[in-house]
Amino acid sequence: MSVPDRPASEPEIAPPPPTVNTGAIGPIGAMFQDVGVERPIPRKQVASWAMWDWATQPFNSVLLTFVFASLYLVSDSFLPANIAGLADDDPVRERALADLSSGYGLATTIAGLLILLLAPVLGQTADRSGRKKRWLLVFTGLLALMQFALFFVRADPTYFWYGAIVLSVGAVVSEIAGVNYNAMLVQVSTPKTIGRVSGLGWGLGYIGGIVALGIVIALTQLDWFGMDTSDGMAYRLIAVGCGVWTIIFALPLFFNVPESEPSAPGVKVGFFASYGVLVKDIVGLFRTHRPTFWFLLASAVYRDGLAGVFAFGGILAHVAFGFSTNEVLIFAIAANVVAGISTIFAGRADDRFGARAVIITALSVLIAMAVLVFALHDTGKTVFWIGGLVLSSFVGPAQAASRSLLARVTPEGMQGEIFGLYATTGRVASFMAPAMWTIFIAAFGATIWGVLGIAIVLVIGLVLLLLVRFPKPQRSAAGSA
Repeated sequence: MSVPDRPASEPEIAPPPPTVNTGAIGPIGAMFQDVGVERPIPRKQVASWAMWDWATQPFNSVLLTFVFASLYLVSDSFLPANIAGLADDDPVRERALADLSSGYGLATTIAGLLILLLAPVLGQTADRSGRKKRWLLVFTGLLALMQFALFFVRADPTYFWYGAIVLSVGAVVSEIAGVNYNAMLVQVSTPKTIGRVSGLGWGLGYIGGIVALGIVIALTQLDWFGMDTSDGMAYRLIAVGCGVWTIIFALPLFFNVPESEPSAPGVKVGFFASYGVLVKDIVGLFRTHRPTFWFLLASAVYRDGLAGVFAFGGILAHVAFGFSTNEVLIFAIAANVVAGISTIFAGRADDRFGARAVIITALSVLIAMAVLVFALHDTGKTVFWIGGLVLSSFVGPAQAASRSLLARVTPEGMQGEIFGLYATTGRVASFMAPAMWTIFIAAFGATIWGVLGIAIVLVIGLVLLLLVRFPKPQRSAAGSA
């Protein structure tokens, strides 16, 4: 799905020249330096690259979002026995659980700061040395190691901080690994296929996460085949399973995708000196590639709104629309499947109409649907099933198109650093959706108002994106006058 159809016997795909360059900047990578010629990309490389999203998504979906952190780490399993035995509505017990939540929040905040500090300079180092795949291998291995380390988080208060720190370190290495992974997008795509390749990766990520979650639910329904699950053993084995999943499905990338060429062979810059280079590069980016600079800022805002759609969707379903626990899980599975499938197909729209058009369309639909869900919330669960699935179907395309657009407008030899800034700017704005969600609910006294808070973040991001002016596409001399 990521490339034009061809007979199975043909080893490579050779897209027909000439093609249209984005024209946003001059060269945007070694593969784009000859605008009128597209190099053939073996299908095996495309599929192998995309499988990394599938390999690492269970860490986010199963461990960080749905299962390990929310159902295990921040639960009464880590309360003292005398407090855990209190009634659910006892203020002492409620405060103790709140302390666990805030403690985990502190750990994740520190993780966010580490990503803010490390992602751009490590990406810059990978660009300079031409070792994106090597760094990706290192951080993918560390991510698997962190998942294995969660096996030792026993259901005891003394293990809470250990679990919170391991999860947070996992989030850091996952984000930094993603910087190098995203930067490799230009190696496995061409100007004509970059949208669908990016969409394939995002789509497989969604589907891989939900398959892993489905396996967890099935094991739970089977009561773990009678195994003793005391002391948090079920959750600990889930973490190990996610680690094994990461290793197995990440291997194709390392076997089949070649290493990139260095942007500055032989040049060595110390770690701390890299920050000076980073500042100069940001200033240079503003001066010479201003659209890329402003797109990083605009995308940071609307990407936070996109994250909010999934982060608070379950709460909205449960509290505002009265979904039961099982209904929330079923909706979560359906939402991720819809998001994954729509993202894969939206990649073709990206290549045909442009990533910017896909993002604008997706954000516009998301805003309209959020307002509709709010306006019709009194009609019952059906409106959330319909509206929520429509929302989910446009989140993935916006995310994937953002990655492909950034890859198109990134200066040659700066892919790792720019995607490091992409991760960093996303963290800088990550307070907006939670803040607007909280403010609207506090001001109006009902959870349903939170959806308008998220919609406002999306509106701000959309407006900022509309203000970004990319140069018009230019055809090569071979293709047009």
